[in-house]
Amino acid sequence: MFTGLIEAVGRAADVHRTATGLRLRIATALGAELRAGDSLAVNGVCLTVVTSGPDQIECDVGPETARVTTLGALERGAPLNLERPMRADGRFGGHFVLGHVDGTGRLTRIREDGEAHWLTVSFGAELAPYLIPKGSIAIDGISLTVAALADSALDVMIVPFTWEHTSLQARRAGDLVNLECDVVGKYVVRAAELTARADTGRYT
Repeated sequence: MFTGLIEAVGRAADVHRTATGLRLRIATALGAELRAGDSLAVNGVCLTVVTSGPDQIECDVGPETARVTTLGALERGAPLNLERPMRADGRFGGHFVLGHVDGTGRLTRIREDGEAHWLTVSFGAELAPYLIPKGSIAIDGISLTVAALADSALDVMIVPFTWEHTSLQARRAGDLVNLECDVVGKYVVRAAELTARADTGRYT
């Protein structure tokens, strides 16, 4: 489990595509603190470290993960948001992030507001039930607050620190981003669906 508070920005040193997905080599100083078998959130996607060294790691990306996240279109040199799993004995910031991406959205607009930035991100209809104004969402693994919500788009404000210490500053309008909705909201929606089925006699 993660918090959506990015620890470091790595770089895709190599992206080797195979018949079963891809092998991703990431240049990062976190390599010295990671071991084979460790989990790592990469742009919001929970991956397993396969090999590690002082300044790099390698992870495998399966075909389904490559298909439903932005990692499938990743290019060499791309900046990557990295976060290790939260510690049980540490402070908890951000929100509960599982690293299980619900879908991709498209960054449709970036505008400055003083030293901050506003991002508008469009999303598919299947994600709409899990989003609420002032609720939490992870965008490329970053814990953010939904500042405004429309039928198929949301706005988030990025404070200067987050802008400077994540990959967002390299994003451009038209880019795809990974979206993970708040897990609490997903459980609430699922419980409501099952209750409705039971009430109508359609529960199976």
